[in-house]
Amino acid sequence: MPVPSLLAVFAHPDDEYLSAGGVLARHASAGARTAVVTATWSADTPRAAELAEALRILGAGTPRMLGYADSRVPHSAPGRPRWCDAPLDEAVRELVAHLRDFRPQIVVTHDAYGGLTGHEDHVRTHRVTTLAVHAAGLERLYPDAGEPWQPSALYLSTHPHSAARAWGGHLAPVGKAVHTVPDTRVTATVDVSPWLDRKIAAILAHRTEVTRGAAPGLVAALPVPERDRLLGTEWYTRHDLAPTAPKETELLA
Repeated sequence: MPVPSLLAVFAHPDDEYLSAGGVLARHASAGARTAVVTATWSADTPRAAELAEALRILGAGTPRMLGYADSRVPHSAPGRPRWCDAPLDEAVRELVAHLRDFRPQIVVTHDAYGGLTGHEDHVRTHRVTTLAVHAAGLERLYPDAGEPWQPSALYLSTHPHSAARAWGGHLAPVGKAVHTVPDTRVTATVDVSPWLDRKIAAILAHRTEVTRGAAPGLVAALPVPERDRLLGTEWYTRHDLAPTAPKETELLA
């Protein structure tokens, strides 16, 4: 079965590895078109250059950056609004343009919690992406953003409660809460161990974050067996977008 084209939408440079690095590498290695839209940081910053290297390693093309400011790092995009403060309609329009340009079969983004850490930029990215994947297929919405295109499915990158103990032990010491979902909400559990070398290399490409002890640094410092155990599986919740069910005459649970 052909591997579908995939567009991932994440908040910051380096979110792509933790949320979907293995899946991105898997799809790219199978010959599928893959790409990543990143909401924050300017294209002329070191973080953007590190993102470009990470995406090259994963096979996910060149960066597509919206260029908003990280909500906690104002100098990430001088003169631009924080991603959390950007006008919603403007943000959705920009993402719709990328969806219609790339025309992916599936889209991946943060879950409603904003992933493990619940970062406000992650939450904002989830909300903008959820609106954009629906709007992209409607010809009367944002007609100046390209020809309509409807992805088939939206996958939310998430972590189940059963993974909370493993991840919480590493995030709690640095004051990070862990946001997980009931295991029953996970619809796809993907073994990405065959692509783990690429995923790890993409993590290490984010040298700025490794050096300052952010999430890539925490992962890089782990013993190899523990690192492989944490990163060898990715979890997603699927939401179908293209109509496939029989026509109904009433609303059913």
